[in-house]
Amino acid sequence: MQVQNLKDVLHSTKEFHQHLSQCLSDCADENADQRAQMILKYLSGHEKTLAKVIAGFEASGDADALNTWFYQYVDKQPIVQNVHCDAPFADLNVEQIIEVVVDQHQQIIDLYRYLLSHAEIPSAKELLSSLCSLEEHEIKLMVHSANRSQDM
Repeated sequence: MQVQNLKDVLHSTKEFHQHLSQCLSDCADENADQRAQMILKYLSGHEKTLAKVIAGFEASGDADALNTWFYQYVDKQPIVQNVHCDAPFADLNVEQIIEVVVDQHQQIIDLYRYLLSHAEIPSAKELLSSLCSLEEHEIKLMVHSANRSQDM
């Protein structure tokens, strides 16, 4: 999919979260470490929920914001896709899993921040600001939950 406007960006990030959810889920039972299995299942569910939230933004967002053109950034640095399963989650420990997932989310946050810095329409700025906050909050929540699971 060629990303040209903010609606395309949302669609792409929704697909990113769906794909990551599926990859994490597929690897959960293959990992020999019981804690890693739990984290993979937790993160898979979390990614699935994030995909639904992004779909909500995509479906009900302000039309002016969603139709804002942002094709310049994606030509230079494409949205992260299909790299998650290059990392063999089945072979990683909890720390490594979290590191890979956080890195993937950080790339999405960097994209949102870049687009926010170039947005001119107030509704697009508001939407991108909300998306940045959402992704940042979710990273903190995932890391906190993963750390708590290691304390058990």
